[in-house]
This record gives sequence, structure tokens and C-alpha cells, in this order.
Amino acid sequence: MKAVRVFARFQHAIDPRTEVPPFGLLPYRPRRLRPYLYTDEEIRRLLEATAHLRSMKGMRPHTYHCLLGLLAVSGLRISEALALREQDVDLQAGILTIRQSKFRKSRLVPLHPSTVNVMRQYVERRDLLLPTRSSDSFLVSDSGRPLEVSAVRRTFYELSRWAGLRHGSINRGPRLHDFRHRFAVETLIRWYRAGQDVQRRLPVLSTFLGHTHVSDTYWYLAHCPELMEWAVKRLDSQWEVQQ
Repeated sequence: MKAVRVFARFQHAIDPRTEVPPFGLLPYRPRRLRPYLYTDEEIRRLLEATAHLRSMKGMRPHTYHCLLGLLAVSGLRISEALALREQDVDLQAGILTIRQSKFRKSRLVPLHPSTVNVMRQYVERRDLLLPTRSSDSFLVSDSGRPLEVSAVRRTFYELSRWAGLRHGSINRGPRLHDFRHRFAVETLIRWYRAGQDVQRRLPVLSTFLGHTHVSDTYWYLAHCPELMEWAVKRLDSQWEVQQ
């Protein structure tokens, strides 16, 4: 429609009776930003930077250390992590319950024992520093209240500057959502390296991420050179079989 509009404007200058299609006539999906693939070293620097956060009661550094670490290893959306309640975090079984998230879907997210251990340490510090809280949120602020997503984003911009990942405008640099992209990419790479049937396991990853369709997961798997190498190897092997 954009192309038609250009020609229509040209024709309208010649013939005023020519109708020019208005903007917004057809719905469209905005172009997604190019994802940022964190390295292990960059994530380490971000986690270390949380120790420098100012905090009235000493809770803030621990909360953001736990939050960023959880995003890096679980594939959760930031909204899902902030919405976690005490009853949603089963550290005994090592399972998170994500309730009524995007698309009104709920799911279970298993955690690695090392992640469970970090979250258990967080709970111990939280209950020690904030023995009385006004909320049952798992991740809380210095006042014991739920974290606000706007405050979390501002703090993340600050942390990413300290870690050397952001310069100049706050709109330029990695995002919180890129942790989710990295999780998807790293999962797929591990499957390829282990020789697993990635095509058959992709629906598992899609379910884990809380996607409605497998096609929604494909976008997360773009822009990674190593994945492209694996794709080429797979194509070459299929070509050799056909020959």
C-alpha cells in the first residue's frame, strides 16, 4: 500500500480525480528491533554491577541480582518475572508457575538446581532485611512492595552503563527482553551440539517460552551466526543424502 500511495500521489498531480490511499487504511505490524545477544561475560558484569546499586535497606542489590539472573536462565518475560508471587515459586520442587500471562496462558517453568540455590539465598536475605512486607510478591523493592516495570527499566539502563553495554542515549543498547532471546538461542545451540532432532524439539521450546504457535518462536532464533552455521550444515547433509 505504501508503494501504491507513491504512484497515486504522482498521478494525482496529473489528474486531481486520482484517489490517494490514506495512511492507516490497512493494519500492519511494526518492525521488531534487532535483538542483542548477551555473552556470558556481559551477563557476569551486569550481575556484578547490581552490588553498586544504592539501597536504603540493602534489599535493592539482591533483588536485581536475582531478577537479572532469573531472566537470563529461564526465558521469562519481564512482566512474568515481576508478577511472581510467593505461591508461584516452589523452591522445593524447583518449579515456577506462570499464571495467566500473555495470551491468557499458564505454564510451569522448571529451574536448574543452581538457580534454585540463588533464589533460596535471595529469600533468606529478603526475609531478614524485610521481616514484614505489604505484598506477597516474590521480588520486592526496598519498601517491600512489588517492583514497577518502569523503575526496573531505568535501573537496568543504569546497570548496563556500568557494565559497559550502553553509551549515550538510553534507547540504544541491550534490552531486558533480549535475555529471553538469548535463552532461546542458547537452548537451540545446545540441542544442535548434542546431536538432537531440533525440528522435533522446537515445539518444546515454544511451549517453554509461552508461545501460542511455533512460528512465534522462529523470530527469536534469528541473528545468530552459530545457528546459521548449524543450518548450513543441516542443509548440506540433506543435500548429500539426496544425491
